Amino acid sequence: MQFVEDGEFLTCEWEPRGFLAGYNNVLHGGIQATLMDEIAAWFIQVKMKTAGVTSSINIRLKRSVPVKEGKLRLVARLQETRKNLVDVHVELINPDGKIGAEGVITYYTFSPDVAREKLYFPRHEEFFEK
Repeated sequence: MQFVEDGEFLTCEWEPRGFLAGYNNVLHGGIQATLMDEIAAWFIQVKMKTAGVTSSINIRLKRSVPVKEGKLRLVARLQETRKNLVDVHVELINPDGKIGAEGVITYYTFSPDVAREKLYFPRHEEFFEK
């Protein structure tokens, strides 16, 4: 997965493969949740500039997500912060432009000092080095 900063958003395009289907040509719901958690984790690291761990995942699978019709798009944005908790709103968008899944992933975040000193949090530019 390759992530792109786009203003207040973090985005990613990703093409699923057939073996990830939970049902004929439908991306497994657990894979959808994993993709959404992954972009939310990167959002915390890139946009909030710290490290965190998943506290809760609350997603709604709105329609089938195909595995053989092209790239999916993931979009993450900040929804709310509460002390050390950060809510990241994520949409998983089908190749036809319709939302296949959306939800809020909550992260417990560490202070930037703790992230750097104890968790070896990298410099911001290192997230985009090849």
